[in-house]
Amino acid sequence: MDLELKGCRVLVTGSSRGIGFSIAKAFLNEGCAVVLNSKNSVSLTKSVKLLETSGSCFGVTADVTKVTDTQKLISKTSDLLGGLDILVCNVGSGRSVKAGTESKKDWEKMLGINFFSTTNVVEAARTELSESKGSVICITSICGLEVIPGAPVTYSVAKAALNAYIRGIARPLAKNEIRINGIAPGNIMFEDSVWNKKMAADPDAVEKMLNENVPLKCFGTTGDIANLSLWLASPVSKFVTGSIYTMDGGQTKC
Repeated sequence: MDLELKGCRVLVTGSSRGIGFSIAKAFLNEGCAVVLNSKNSVSLTKSVKLLETSGSCFGVTADVTKVTDTQKLISKTSDLLGGLDILVCNVGSGRSVKAGTESKKDWEKMLGINFFSTTNVVEAARTELSESKGSVICITSICGLEVIPGAPVTYSVAKAALNAYIRGIARPLAKNEIRINGIAPGNIMFEDSVWNKKMAADPDAVEKMLNENVPLKCFGTTGDIANLSLWLASPVSKFVTGSIYTMDGGQTKC
């Protein structure tokens, strides 16, 4: 299937590794011009070098939890690409304190990383996305859909807020012909991921978790997320907005 993405201008936040890196690579393979982003300039430079032979690839360092950084990111991206057609908001982290031990600082940190990191970028890019009738993809989590045992409450609440934002902002954005959708991954395996470390430490426990909690009894891959991102961003899905797609091997029940 031709996804009609060739020549599209794409920004992927949080793309120096893992899911974001895989998404950026997938768009490059479709013939898009892509800006990668990270707040870590060293890892970003390495990632851009890995991908630059695949197509038109750039890196912009910015912390998208900060409004001023985000505005500079969008301005620089627009200068590099000549505009923006597709925005993928991938910044997030589930590393937080155990349930019941949260402080105000913990709440602020997790909301910044997992919620405001998206709203900041979407708001900063509205003019560019309006001009291109663009598409926004938000990488969220199944932790925002139902209670997942062991997941930090701060993370789950932040992702639930992100899911509500995706559904709620879809109508206002649609007035400018901007689409927005979310992907809620379950357990995704990639190098340096939490599950990669758990697998190395105790493979039997990981296998037990998969057998008991995931009907398909396997992990998802970053490529799975990237493939759905391509479809959601493309004109092929032009009638889809305000939706959240679960990719978890059947783990959640909602």
